[in-house]
Amino acid sequence: MTTPNEKYDSIFTTTIENRSKKMADNITKNNALLTRLSTKDKIRTVDGGSKILEELEYGQGDVVWYNGFDTISYTGPELFSAAEYALKLCAVPVAISGEEMLKNSGKEQMINLFEKRIQNAEKTMSNKIGAALYSDGTGSSGKEIGGLKLLIADAPTSGTVGGINRATAGNEFWRNKANVISGAANALTSSTILSKMNDMYLKCSRGTDKPDLIVTDDYLYDMFETALQPQQRFCDPKLAEAGFQCLKYKGADVIFDGGQGGSCPAKHMYFINTNYLYLRPHKDRNFKVIGGERMAVNSDAIYKIIGWAGNLTMSNASLQGVLVDYTA
Repeated sequence: MTTPNEKYDSIFTTTIENRSKKMADNITKNNALLTRLSTKDKIRTVDGGSKILEELEYGQGDVVWYNGFDTISYTGPELFSAAEYALKLCAVPVAISGEEMLKNSGKEQMINLFEKRIQNAEKTMSNKIGAALYSDGTGSSGKEIGGLKLLIADAPTSGTVGGINRATAGNEFWRNKANVISGAANALTSSTILSKMNDMYLKCSRGTDKPDLIVTDDYLYDMFETALQPQQRFCDPKLAEAGFQCLKYKGADVIFDGGQGGSCPAKHMYFINTNYLYLRPHKDRNFKVIGGERMAVNSDAIYKIIGWAGNLTMSNASLQGVLVDYTA
């Protein structure tokens, strides 16, 4: 059967493949957390395997003061040397009907049609991944990536993260810091928010190792901005140039990710040390066409699937924190 499908199928595939790197870059630039991870080289591909292994960064090695022939003792390795994260997959379909191809039969018109349809798929994927970065990993029957609600949990003494049970004695190192405020009398205000932020920031600091990114919703961002207005300082120029609304707090950039289309959970403020956070896409499924050439079996259309696989991972939980206002 000779149809417009056969004529343009390979052009469609080539157009998607040529845009795949740009698509990955655009999705990164659309989210402040991913932008920061990219800047710090924390987006690292996975070669394969059923799990994504992330080497843990906690505890200290053996240091012994001695003289002469004193014994220099050695204790065994920690129980966990790496956290294991599941490989999660997502995809967005892109389809163009034969009728659309006939109406845009010129080569330049067809390529423009392909570009617009792919751009729409790119926006869809960007929004889905951006929202998933805040998830607890239970979305879509547990098929979604584990985002900040899982890694930097409101209740860090329970649940399993990276294959490590946080409730188990001895695994305290794998618990993030959390301050969940409840009771109307304790509600955060512009007069009290800075002291609560100070407390969380200090709890998440270890010498020069400190939170470098604070992400919050519109409610707490507005409260913070009101408290800071007399001494307002603006954030990293790179984030500002990328279009993110942000301010500075003790050297950390405070990012607003709320309002219309915002994904940060309501009344949450995440204190993130991005030195220990990673996006781990699979090298063969980083916004790539899945399955090569595809044509609809029972309709006059070209049908492609753009896929991504990977997860958000963490190597140190104790230096991450969340401030939550559950008073209303």
